[in-house]
Amino acid sequence: MFGKLSWAAIPFDQPIPMIASAVVALVIIGTLLWITVKGWFPYLWREWITSVDHKRIGVMYTVLALVMLLRGFTDAIMMRSQQALAFRAPGYLPPEHYDQVFSAHGTIMIFFVAMPFMIGLMNFVVPLQLGVRDVAFPTLNSVSFWLTATGALLVNISLLVGEFARTGWLPYPPLSELRYSPGVGVDYYLWAIEIAGVGTLMTGINFVTTILKIRAPGMTYLRMPMFCWTALAANLLIVAAFPVLTATLAMLLLDRYLGFHFFTNEAGGNVMMFMNLIWAWGHPEVYILILPAFGVFSEVISTFSGKPLFGYRSMVAATMAICILSFTVWLHHFFTMGAGADVNAVFGIASMIIAVPTGVKIFNWLFTMYGGRIRYEPPLLWAIGFMVTFVIGGMTGVLLTVPPADFLLHNSLFLVAHFHNVIIGGVLFGGFAGYTYWFPKAFGFKLHKRLGQAAFWFWLIGFYVAFMPLYVLGFLGMTRRMQHYDVPEWHPWLLIAAGGAILIAIGIALMIAQLVVSIRQREELRDATGDPWDGRSLEWATASPPPAFNFAVMPHVEGQEAYWQIKQRFRDESLPIEEPEYEPIEMPRNSPTGFICAFFATLMGFALIWHIWWLVIAGALGAYATFVVFAWRDADERRIPAEVVAQIDRANRAARARLQNASVPA
Repeated sequence: MFGKLSWAAIPFDQPIPMIASAVVALVIIGTLLWITVKGWFPYLWREWITSVDHKRIGVMYTVLALVMLLRGFTDAIMMRSQQALAFRAPGYLPPEHYDQVFSAHGTIMIFFVAMPFMIGLMNFVVPLQLGVRDVAFPTLNSVSFWLTATGALLVNISLLVGEFARTGWLPYPPLSELRYSPGVGVDYYLWAIEIAGVGTLMTGINFVTTILKIRAPGMTYLRMPMFCWTALAANLLIVAAFPVLTATLAMLLLDRYLGFHFFTNEAGGNVMMFMNLIWAWGHPEVYILILPAFGVFSEVISTFSGKPLFGYRSMVAATMAICILSFTVWLHHFFTMGAGADVNAVFGIASMIIAVPTGVKIFNWLFTMYGGRIRYEPPLLWAIGFMVTFVIGGMTGVLLTVPPADFLLHNSLFLVAHFHNVIIGGVLFGGFAGYTYWFPKAFGFKLHKRLGQAAFWFWLIGFYVAFMPLYVLGFLGMTRRMQHYDVPEWHPWLLIAAGGAILIAIGIALMIAQLVVSIRQREELRDATGDPWDGRSLEWATASPPPAFNFAVMPHVEGQEAYWQIKQRFRDESLPIEEPEYEPIEMPRNSPTGFICAFFATLMGFALIWHIWWLVIAGALGAYATFVVFAWRDADERRIPAEVVAQIDRANRAARARLQNASVPA
């Protein structure tokens, strides 16, 4: 009845996963009890869990990313401490557990930290910057989030029930085939990523449709903020690349479940075809992550330099060039495959060329700052830290595009350092910049400045202390994924790297403290204007937090930097603010469709992992019934009366008038 599931699936004899699971369970139970005692559950269900508001979904994506960052960083601490202790000693992690730790770390950080972080920022900001009231498909947006959360939940269930994959964050065959990985670890990986990947693909379709088809009057393509352009490029890549991931993992599932042989050489398959397919998704995935971060930095640097973005059109061209070129470089991930000098040369040159539009962006950001009135607020600190760190990561990446150099450094810790140089220095720093920049827009008060600055410096210094030694270790010949070693020259560098991980841990603790202190001091940090940074794009034209309908009256865009032009016109001409004619607004109704679909997807995923076929059928029927009920509902929109719209907008306009009067010189 329960397939392969039995009491043996719970690792009673392993204290580390049992203690970790107990801590997670206590936190979840304690949180649920707290919510129940406070009587908050009806509010959470009504305003958050069933919400289809793009802003709330964006906040939930970001919360998911930050929570999973804690889990993924815990794995990183375990790896660094294991290697620091494992010189001529077994360390404290047995080999099979260590393999699960580094596999879970990579999977979580890419799929459930970096992706939700960027998608969360896009969800919250893009409709506001476009001057519209929501994304094209609001309920689909909710389904996308909850499917992503389902994937994250399945990965965390593997901590207690069964095991996780031991194959690395990409499940290369033949190691991931049933013959060499007969347990459920690879199945947890495959079903978690398949389910979350479907959610991400729906997000891509949603945002491509939104950006191309729904914009404020006058918002032409070349008037869109840079973040919207990078979001468009990233979501075009999602639409093109994620079906490749879904199909590739589906073929591996067929190999494991039905005895197919897509990737088994001895039965007519081809292992290297998996490499080609997975990296045909995998390298565009790097740009799916980094392009929205580029957009965040463009907004932050322009705002805190007090200048328009330098070379706007060249930035647009560079963004779309990266979007196209990202599909021409995947083979540099396996130059050692033996494809031949000609193939390696073509992909090596393409990999070097893609660095050119990235360099264009770096110079444009520097020129934006040049001559500007720079304000060193925490979002700008993250942007400056990114530019320095990302340039180093980019240069080491160009080195790895040279096939002879890659032959020496492939699979070494040099590669690990390069990858983290790009992902941490680019994606995570971009996420943190966007988080601190748009936090007051989401919640109506700023984050504590001093704690934000301290968190930045611990993160930046900790990053260099943790990962620069890995470049040296790569040159010294240390490969990745080593549970123990006996080379004396490696040990001091691994001790330094472990010290860097501790500094990053302090940075994370300071970010948690920053959030707690900011919430407690929110009245002192309150922003009544909706425009705490003197912003330049339309999201700052609304109240903080924005109302459900975003804009009481749809804005009319007359040029680039729409909101900056509106502010300057009123400041320069001292024009009175005329009250518009308010009309009722129709908004989509909240829907539990996403949450219910995620519930049934979780049941199906868990049942497929453990071969509980009756539960698979029940989950499939439940998900189908949910979609039928949603499709047949009669009232899918709610009407906000004109009086309510007027009341909300008048309060916002009064606060904004006070700001403008204070800005007019005497």
